[in-house]
Amino acid sequence: MDLDVYAAAHRSDWNRLQQLVRRRRRLTGAEVDELVELYQRVSTHLSVVRSSGQDPALAGWLSGLVARARSAVSGAHEPAWRDVVRFFTRIFPAVLYRLRWWWIWAAAGSLALATVVAVWLVLDPAALAALGTPEEIRAYVEHDFANYYVEHPGASFAAQVWTNNAWVAAQALIYGVFLCVPTLVVLAINAANLGAAAGMMFANGKGDIFFGLILPHGLLELTAVFVAAGVGLKLGWTIIAPGPRPRVRALAEEARPAIAVALGLVLVLFISGLIEGFVTGWVHTTWLRIGIGVVAEVLFLTYVYTLGRAAHRDGETGDILRRPEAAPVAG
Repeated sequence: MDLDVYAAAHRSDWNRLQQLVRRRRRLTGAEVDELVELYQRVSTHLSVVRSSGQDPALAGWLSGLVARARSAVSGAHEPAWRDVVRFFTRIFPAVLYRLRWWWIWAAAGSLALATVVAVWLVLDPAALAALGTPEEIRAYVEHDFANYYVEHPGASFAAQVWTNNAWVAAQALIYGVFLCVPTLVVLAINAANLGAAAGMMFANGKGDIFFGLILPHGLLELTAVFVAAGVGLKLGWTIIAPGPRPRVRALAEEARPAIAVALGLVLVLFISGLIEGFVTGWVHTTWLRIGIGVVAEVLFLTYVYTLGRAAHRDGETGDILRRPEAAPVAG
């Protein structure tokens, strides 16, 4: 085959397709039909040019033209960065805002239980003694509690706590589908551990050290765990009381936004891990490290109650866009 003759015979089609691709946002109905027809025709031309193997440059040019025409015909996807921006400015904060009362009540219940445990240990020496020998408790209060934050390099410690907290949050969220009970257990264990640490520190006059080391990272970290637990509890309650929707459909409609929360909390817990790894044990000015934690918490809540509320009012639910229609069900 004489490739030059073949190219000359079809060059007008190629040039016309190139013109239509450039004007794809302003095409008339007839031009759209022409674009589809030329795309199919030039795709065949590309196959012929490639099979001849005589002109790689021409094959490459035609390949790019066909790719652009395919994008114009099928519709180009939005760039990935737009999906990321939309996720963090609309989807994630909207779901957090919509489910806010679930994680607010999870936080209130957990903190109440932690307070009860701490007060019990302070007021009941026998309960405190059950946690360990006097030497073990003294070592924990005088050394181990504070040393925990500095005994490892900041980077590795931040990665360690990030992984651990992500696992706790994942448990609190995923276990919710088992009718809420496992999530409540995770919350109770987490609260009891926090209360036990506080009780030992306060009973030995170290309450200032406890708050000085817990608050910098703990505000954001515990909020993330409460959010995960609240979303998990919502999943479980959806199974118990799905309302007018079929139970499976209701669970699917809540589970999809829950996945968005899980993904968003990865970043939240990463930030709290950085604070714990590089601020809590290494910034020696108490008011400064607590201030950093307070700022992080305020920024997170502001994020939820500004971007989240606005997106929620606009109808954002966190569900998948252009998802398939629900299948018909009996009853």
